[in-house]
Amino acid sequence: MAQVPQTFFDALAVRTWCGLALEALGRAREEIDAINVYPVADGDTGTNLYLTVESAAAAVDAVFIGHEAGSEGSVPSLADAVRAMAHGALIGARGNSGTILAQLLRGMAQVLAADSDSAHADAGGLRLALRHAADSARQAVAHPVEGTVLTVASAAAEAAIGAEGDCGTVARAAYDGARAALAATPYQLAVLERAGVVDAGGRGLVTVLAALVETLTGEKPAVTVTYARGPVDSPAECVSLPEVGPAFEVIYLLEAEDAAVTRLRERLDALGDSLVVVGGDGLWNVHVHVDDAGAAVEAGVEAGRPYRIRITHFGVGDVHTTGAERPPRERAQRAVVAVVPGPGLAGLYTEAGATTVLARPGEPPASGELVQAVRRAHAREVVLLPNDAELRHTAAAAAEQARAEGIRVALIPTRSAVQGIAALAVHEPERRFDEDVVSMTSAAGATRYAEVAVAERQSWTMAGICQAGDVLGLIDGDVAVIGADVTATAETVLDRMLAAGGELVTLVLGDEAPDGIAGHLEARVRESYLAVDTVVYRGGRQGALLLIGVE
Repeated sequence: MAQVPQTFFDALAVRTWCGLALEALGRAREEIDAINVYPVADGDTGTNLYLTVESAAAAVDAVFIGHEAGSEGSVPSLADAVRAMAHGALIGARGNSGTILAQLLRGMAQVLAADSDSAHADAGGLRLALRHAADSARQAVAHPVEGTVLTVASAAAEAAIGAEGDCGTVARAAYDGARAALAATPYQLAVLERAGVVDAGGRGLVTVLAALVETLTGEKPAVTVTYARGPVDSPAECVSLPEVGPAFEVIYLLEAEDAAVTRLRERLDALGDSLVVVGGDGLWNVHVHVDDAGAAVEAGVEAGRPYRIRITHFGVGDVHTTGAERPPRERAQRAVVAVVPGPGLAGLYTEAGATTVLARPGEPPASGELVQAVRRAHAREVVLLPNDAELRHTAAAAAEQARAEGIRVALIPTRSAVQGIAALAVHEPERRFDEDVVSMTSAAGATRYAEVAVAERQSWTMAGICQAGDVLGLIDGDVAVIGADVTATAETVLDRMLAAGGELVTLVLGDEAPDGIAGHLEARVRESYLAVDTVVYRGGRQGALLLIGVE
């Protein structure tokens, strides 16, 4: 991507900046992951920042493409570009540092988009944008800690405010201020000093600001930061510390009013730590570390409509830090990574020890998200459960990438979450890897799966033509029943599945499932199929009204 020095900040500069920042974070991702020890030593800050900027860059590109298609030679306004950047970062934010970066970009956008008719911002506007970004990010964090990305952002803003000259000069001053503050972070945060590293989130922000300098001046500044323990422009062996923090990271997007979010902050602050709530105008990104993941999600449900829920169980050594040192963190021997369709099942899988990736209906996860989850599992051996036939190729690509990083990955081609439940039920980490994979694969393959859903449009099916609003019963992926009543259709589907025999029926209820359907189906099994047991789970917003498994 060509860089042309310029004295102002416009929509094209926003697009260039996002592209350069993404490239730079891609090069620095492994280094930043390697020095990630605070607030949780889970080695994914670089990856989270990369995914956050990737979402921002994609949103900006979409705005440009839309303008180019709509009018020959048209380009978006600065306001359109920065709003897209902020929105993209908000919906794509990952982890603690990614969520804070999203708020930094949102803070900049609030200033730069204030004059919607302006084609560009001058140095004064950029100075104010950087100042507001730092302030808004600090306000989004429940308990700000010095020596983190917040400190680096504040130093960048202070340096920018004191800079005289054009936008390039302001960007250079912000970068220099951030770089100096980053070098000092080990003296502000004991965990960094003990590990001999600078703050990973701050290191990522310096990389993003270096891309801003390159955008506005055409010059690529060096990002090496010297600390007494040595330079940190290459991966370091980092020291992890005792396990004293919450077990789960919970992240979700939330549609809610401001007043409800204020109450949500108070409730989540009481549940855990590392609380960051960013956004506004009805859309928020919520990040928190808790022991009770279900309670964190329920708090979001009470506040509004949470979705894109991600629950991650911190692996061995992925812990919050205190005072005493211990040996470097060891990988777990084996872990399970699973894609799940609803928050209820995410909680179930997580309680069973799996690292989960939540797939929102109509928005399947990308291979990069699955690779990130494999890394977060922090194990030498990983069993990957895609739980969706359409994710087979995505999961295969993720597995291949993880293998290239030295992780032994076995992909079990589960086509439904109920098959994944069956596989997870027989998982035994103490067994030889191959034996465990064979047992899990056999359990999944012996589980027939079905779902009950509502047709969105008229279409041809294996059972005939359905109309929008019809109730569909799908068995092993094909429409087998078309009905008008959810409970009656579910009963027909269950009868057809049990006609071939079975020992256990698994029912996973979606939020929209009719009241009493579980009791009706349990009674049907109890009365008509001797020696067949039934278990019921709540899946939450999972797309289908009901998932059924028979094994």
